[in-house]
Amino acid sequence: MARETWATRAGFILAAVGSAVGLGNIWRFPFITGQEGGGAFLLVYLLFVALIGFPAILVEFVIGRYTNLNPVGAIRELGSGAWNYLGWLFVVTGFVILSYYSVVAGWFLRYTLIGVTDGYALAGPEEANALFGTVATGIDSLLFHAVFMALVIGIIAAGVRKGIEIGVKVMVPAIIVLLLGLAAYGFTLDASTAAYGYYLSPDFGYLAANWTSILPAAAGQAFFTLSLGMGVMITYASYLGEDRNLAADAGVIVTLDTLIAVIVGFVVFPFLFAAGIEPGSGGPGGIFVSLTTAFADIPGGRLLGIVFFGMVGIAALSSAISILEVLVSYLIDELDVARVPASAGLGVAVFLLGVPVTIDLIFLDLFDLLADGVLLVLGSLLLALFVGWVIPDIARDELETGIGNLGGFGDAWVWIVRVPIVLVVLVSLYLGIVDYVDFLTGDLAEWLAAR
Repeated sequence: MARETWATRAGFILAAVGSAVGLGNIWRFPFITGQEGGGAFLLVYLLFVALIGFPAILVEFVIGRYTNLNPVGAIRELGSGAWNYLGWLFVVTGFVILSYYSVVAGWFLRYTLIGVTDGYALAGPEEANALFGTVATGIDSLLFHAVFMALVIGIIAAGVRKGIEIGVKVMVPAIIVLLLGLAAYGFTLDASTAAYGYYLSPDFGYLAANWTSILPAAAGQAFFTLSLGMGVMITYASYLGEDRNLAADAGVIVTLDTLIAVIVGFVVFPFLFAAGIEPGSGGPGGIFVSLTTAFADIPGGRLLGIVFFGMVGIAALSSAISILEVLVSYLIDELDVARVPASAGLGVAVFLLGVPVTIDLIFLDLFDLLADGVLLVLGSLLLALFVGWVIPDIARDELETGIGNLGGFGDAWVWIVRVPIVLVVLVSLYLGIVDYVDFLTGDLAEWLAAR
């Protein structure tokens, strides 16, 4: 069957930005920043995005556009031997991430509905904790997990132009407008000065003492928010024409994604400081407990809560469609399966894998720490080795297509991929594996022993 393409450059850029701007930026970024020291983490994260994220996204772009294939087919066409299995790593990573991502996205949909029906007038953190427990596990969680996956399946089934491209042209601008409005409101709060100081002033002593924790967290966050290491950007670039300037498009995507992540901090931290809540407390559920408590004490908090949680639901949808598209593109390209049954079948499979997360949050940690700290980083490492050392000439030539002769800049990009990216990602992978082993032998082992 004929392979689909983007109708416009804006459609591609907004789809890529939409993939990057999701739960990684708005749910995960605030609590990771809070857990890892505020400004200290922000500094390392921004350095990762600029020095590692931008060159790395070009790695995925050149592979996707050169082959016009899904990640499995693309790597198989360019490589041989053991490299043929690299594409499968991306498929597995995306499958795992979307399974729990959908559950968390369902929480945001449920909290939006709570704001509409009941509001956030809670007695205090204890009641907010109890509410989160009700939403995060059980029938509520399972139901909204199903609702969210149904939305994702519907958009992907409609196709690249009629589904993904139309959807992101509405969703991404809406996300940006809503975020800017919430950030402007946060600026008016009395606690905003203290919040900005915490967020923007790195404590270098804290950074020096905690770099082994901050480094893998920043690396994982950079890969997660830029949708790297799971084949999304390979897939999206495979729908591009040869006249596209990949470097310019990558620059726009990385810049927009990073700006939105930074703006999220200007939204969340003033709300938390205004309510006297410690940033990063409560882990993945902390943003729900903290913000519902904060919205209960802020003038107009009910409306703010509806807007915030609804916005995150939209952002999550824009990201989730990109992950499912990676999986669906494999069935379309490799097995010639029609888009609608491929979307429905894989969507149901992802839903079923996510069901354990709706039963106990230990499975969220099990999946998230594996995907974020190990699989994403491993995928990025292997892809950098593949492009930098196995197909450097093909990669350099493809990058120049649509740009012109890059001269020494093309060689510089190859060597950045070959050495600095590989070394930094290798260290991050090691630290991520150590963290995951600690979880398996610690929290998970205790959970199993208690059963």
